Amino acid sequence: MLKCLYLMYRRSTGGSILQQELFLSGLDRRRISMKMIIMGGFLGAGKTSLVLQMARYLAGRNPDKQAKVVILENEIGEVSIDDKILKSGGFEVQTMFSGCVCCTMAGELMGNICQIMERFDPDWIIMEATGVAYPRRIKENLVQYLQMESCQIFCAADAKRWKRLKNAMEVFVRDQLDCADVVFINKIDAVDGKTLEEVDESVRRFNTDAKRFCVSAANTIDEAVWKDIFSA
Repeated sequence: MLKCLYLMYRRSTGGSILQQELFLSGLDRRRISMKMIIMGGFLGAGKTSLVLQMARYLAGRNPDKQAKVVILENEIGEVSIDDKILKSGGFEVQTMFSGCVCCTMAGELMGNICQIMERFDPDWIIMEATGVAYPRRIKENLVQYLQMESCQIFCAADAKRWKRLKNAMEVFVRDQLDCADVVFINKIDAVDGKTLEEVDESVRRFNTDAKRFCVSAANTIDEAVWKDIFSA
């Protein structure tokens, strides 16, 4: 049981950065050792479709014991269309609005995760980050404040818009990709073979270590993809 959760916020000396100190006592470390996935990628890259299929696979891959999967969404705005889509898929969704979890909402993220652990005790949390988030910073917060033992970063790359996005925001694209454990090159049904090869090679240059999968999340992703990712 989560016995004590105390969040204290204070301004930095400059007064412009909100820092947080998270004090946890009596934590059940079995719960903290649950697995977490951060899904990054630009707006419109297909993150929600990927998250839905991933969650269904994780929940049902063991016929003897259905895994508990919670989806945590970070949105900038007031109404979440993705939230409605995810809930219609039968998943529990926790939504956070009005900021990016890698900076101004870091404290709220920690609090939400602790509440989720206490309420659902999930096996997995899949966090769909806003398209302007830096997944590395989110992971750093989780490891620092919650000592999260298993936290992976997945990223969705839009094959159809890849060149345009890369040329306009190369530094941001690099920050999204260079920390990813898995990259989904999505919307392969919308590009020809030559373009797909170019996108795949471009993504590889940003991150040579990540597993890369070319998929169309608008269609059913082959189960072999999920087995490859989650085989360990």
